[in-house]
Amino acid sequence: MCLIVLFSNVLTTFSPYFQWIQKEEQKAGINRSLQLEEGKPSQQIASSSSDDNSEDESMSEGEMARLKEDVEEKKKLIATLRNKPWRMKRRLKCLKEAQAFVEKFEGALGKGKGRRLYAFKVMMTKKIIKFNRDFENFKTACIPWESRIKEVESHFGSSVASYFIFLRWMYGLNLVLFGFVFGLVVIPEVLMGMPYGSIARKTVPREEQDSAMDFSVLFEFGGYCKYSIMFYGYYNYQRSIGLLQFRLPLSYLLVGLGIFGYSLMVVIRTMARNANEGGDGAEDGAFTFCWKLFTSWDFLIGNPETADNKFASTTTSFKESIVDEQENLKDENIHLQRFLRVLANLLILCCLGGSGYLIYYVVKRSQEFAKKDRNELSWLQKNEVEIVMSLLGLVCPPLFEVIAELENYHPRIALKWQLGRIFALFLGNLYTFLFALFDEVNAKLENEKEIKNETIWALKEYYTNYTLYHNVTENIPPPNISPADVIRGPCWETEVGIEFVKLTVSDIQVTYLTILIGDFLRAVIVRFLNYCWCWDLEAGFPSYGEFDISGNVLGLIFNQGMIWMGAFYAPGLVGVNVLRLLSSMYYQCWAVMACNVPHERVFKASRSNNFYMGLLLLVLFLSLMPVVYSIMTLPPSFDCGPFSGQDQMYDVIMETIEKDLPPFMADIFSYASNPGLIMPAVLLMVLAIYYLNAVSKAYQNANMDLKRKMQMQRDEEKNRRNNKDSTNQVMKDLEDLLPNKSLIPPPSAEETEKPADQLSKSPKVTGKPGAAATGKGVHVQKDVSLAAANPRAPVTRPPGPRPPGPLPGNARGPPPGQGMGRGRGGPPPRR
Repeated sequence: MCLIVLFSNVLTTFSPYFQWIQKEEQKAGINRSLQLEEGKPSQQIASSSSDDNSEDESMSEGEMARLKEDVEEKKKLIATLRNKPWRMKRRLKCLKEAQAFVEKFEGALGKGKGRRLYAFKVMMTKKIIKFNRDFENFKTACIPWESRIKEVESHFGSSVASYFIFLRWMYGLNLVLFGFVFGLVVIPEVLMGMPYGSIARKTVPREEQDSAMDFSVLFEFGGYCKYSIMFYGYYNYQRSIGLLQFRLPLSYLLVGLGIFGYSLMVVIRTMARNANEGGDGAEDGAFTFCWKLFTSWDFLIGNPETADNKFASTTTSFKESIVDEQENLKDENIHLQRFLRVLANLLILCCLGGSGYLIYYVVKRSQEFAKKDRNELSWLQKNEVEIVMSLLGLVCPPLFEVIAELENYHPRIALKWQLGRIFALFLGNLYTFLFALFDEVNAKLENEKEIKNETIWALKEYYTNYTLYHNVTENIPPPNISPADVIRGPCWETEVGIEFVKLTVSDIQVTYLTILIGDFLRAVIVRFLNYCWCWDLEAGFPSYGEFDISGNVLGLIFNQGMIWMGAFYAPGLVGVNVLRLLSSMYYQCWAVMACNVPHERVFKASRSNNFYMGLLLLVLFLSLMPVVYSIMTLPPSFDCGPFSGQDQMYDVIMETIEKDLPPFMADIFSYASNPGLIMPAVLLMVLAIYYLNAVSKAYQNANMDLKRKMQMQRDEEKNRRNNKDSTNQVMKDLEDLLPNKSLIPPPSAEETEKPADQLSKSPKVTGKPGAAATGKGVHVQKDVSLAAANPRAPVTRPPGPRPPGPLPGNARGPPPGQGMGRGRGGPPPRR
C-alpha cells in the first residue's frame, strides 16, 4: 500500500515534465515531416528547448507560409483529382497521401490562441462538410424506391428502369392531386356537411337496402358505395356549410379544374427540364460510329447476363450500322421495304377500326341490358364493357408487335412506333366509350326531366290539398316522407363516375392477372419443366418473358387519362389510383426481378423522357375536353351533387362574383367575359405564338449555320494538314504550339529579290517545316521525317537513353560549324 502511494506521488511530481516532453516530441515530429516534404534534412531545423518558449511558434513565418501553401495545394489536388488522366491506382495513392498530409498539418497553422481558433475553424468546416454530405445522403435515402429502381436498372438497363422512374413520378403527381381533392372537397363535406341518412341523396333507396351490402353489389360500386363520399351525388348543394361558411360547390368546381391546371403545369415544367438535360449536341446521322463507340455502353448495368446482352447488342448495332451505310448507297429492295411498311400500317389501322366498332357495339348492348332487371342478367352481361376493353388492351399490343416485325426498324424507333399505336388504340377505345356513354347520358337527362316534372306536380298537389284541408296558406310543413322513400332521378354524374371507377378497377385486375399468369406461371413452367421436356424451354418456346416497356407505359398513361376524366364525377377515384400505383411499384418490381429476363437487344434510354411526357400531355388535353364539355353544356342533375338547382355548373362562379365580390369586380369580370375582348386576346396570343415560333426557327437556323461553318473550318484545317509536304507529326505539333504557326523565320530581303531562274535551280523553299530550305531554314531533304517511325511490334519495355549519333536530318552531312545552323550567319557559298 505504501509503494502505491509513493508511486502516485512521483507521477504527480513529474507529470508537468512528461507533458513538456510530449509537446516537444510533437513539435519535432511536425518539423521533421515538413522538412521531409520539402526534401531538406531534418537537422536544419532545431526545436525550442526552453520552457518559456513552449507556447511560441516552433516554425518561422516562411515555413508556416510554405506549409500553408502545401496544404492548399493538397486540398486543390483532392478537389481536382477526378479530372486527372491517371490510372486508378495512382489516383488512390495520391488521394490517400494528400488526405493524410492535410489531416496532419492543417491544424499546425497559426500560433498561440490563433492556432486553437484555426483548429476550431478547421474542425467546424469538416463538421459542416460531413453534415452536408450526410444530408445529401439522407435526401437520397428519402427518395421513394430509389434502391429498388437502381437494382432493376443494374439487371435490365436504363430502358426498363425508365418505366419505374415514370411510375414513381406519376405516383407523386397523383399524391398531390389526392391532397387537393381530399383536403378541399372530401374533408369539408365529412366534417361540416349533413350526415348520412339526413337527405335523399345521402340515403340508399328503400328498394335497394336489402342488397346494399352484398359483395356482388359492392363489387360493382352500387349500394352503400354509390351513396358515399366517393361519388359526385353525395355532396350537397348548400352554398356554404359549417361554422366556417365553407363554399363547397365553388370549391368542388375549382378543384375539378385545378387538377387539370396543376397537372398541365407539372408536365410542361418536367418536359422543359428534360429538354435542358437531354440532347447529344450532334445532328442525327453525324459521327454515327463515334457516338456508338463512346456513348453506347450503359454504365449502370451490374448484372453479368445483362452486360453480355448489352455487349452483343452493341456489336450487332455496329454491324447493322455498317450494313446501313453500305445499303444507303444501293437502291435494291427499297420498294419491298416500303411495301411491307405500308402493309403493316394498313393492318394496324384495320385493328384500330375493328376495336373501336366492337366497343361501340358493346356499349350499345349494355344500354339495352340496363333497361332490364339486373337479377335476370348474368355476370358477363353486367361487366361486358369492362371485359371487352381490358381484353382489347391485352390482345392488341402483342398483335401490333408481331405486325411491326415487317417494318424492320431500330429497337428505339420501333418502340416509339409501338407506343404511338398502342396510344392510338387506347385513345380510340376511350373516346368511343365516351361517345357511347354520352348517348346514355342524354337518355338519362330525358328521363330526369320526366321525374323532375312528376316531383314538382306531386309537391303542388300536396300543398294544394294541405291548404284546402287545413285552410292554411302560410307555414305549410314539408311532406313527411322518409329520405329512403323519396323519388329521385338517375343522377347521370354518379353513373359516369361509376363507369370510370369500374374501368380503373378492371384494368388493375387484368394487369395483375396478366403478370401472375403470363409472367410468373410461365417462369415456373420453364424453370421446373425444363429438365423433363423434349426441347430446351429456356432457349426455345416459351422461354422466359421480357418486360413489355411500351405496353406498361401506355397502360399508365391510359389509366391516368381515365383518372383525369373521372375525378370530376368520382372524387374518390384519385385515392383508388394512388393505391393502384403504390401496389404496382412493389408488385411489378418483384415480377420483373423474379420472372423476366433482360432484352436480347438492350438499348440505353434517352436522357430525356419527353416522348412519355408528350404522350401524357396529349392525353391531358384530350381528357380535359369531355369535362369542359359537360361543365359548359350539360345541365346538372336536379336532386344530387353540389350543382343541383343550377342551370349550368359554371353558374356557381357567376353567383359567387355577384354576391361575394364588390360591384366593380363583377363589372371587370363581365367585361372580361365579353366576346369582343376574348377574340382579340386569343388573336394576340396566336400572333405571339407565331412570332416566338419564327424567332425559335431563326435561332435554329443560326445554330445550323454556325455548326456548318465550324464543320467547314475543321475540314479546311484537316485538308491543310493533309496537303503538307512533310508528314512529320513532331514538327506539326511544334508548329501548333507556336503563335505564328510556323517554325521557319520570315525570309530576308535578299532572298525575296532573287530572280526566278535562280530560285528554280535552288532547292525548293516551301516555308513549311520539314522541307528543304536555304538560308536560315533547317537543312533537310524533302519527305525526310524528323521522328522515328512508329514501332510495328507492341512496346514491352520502357524507353532507354538515346544513343549518340548525327543530328536529325544530317546523317551524311558535315558537322555543324561556323556559318552552318540556325541563326549563325548566311548560307554557304554556292559552287
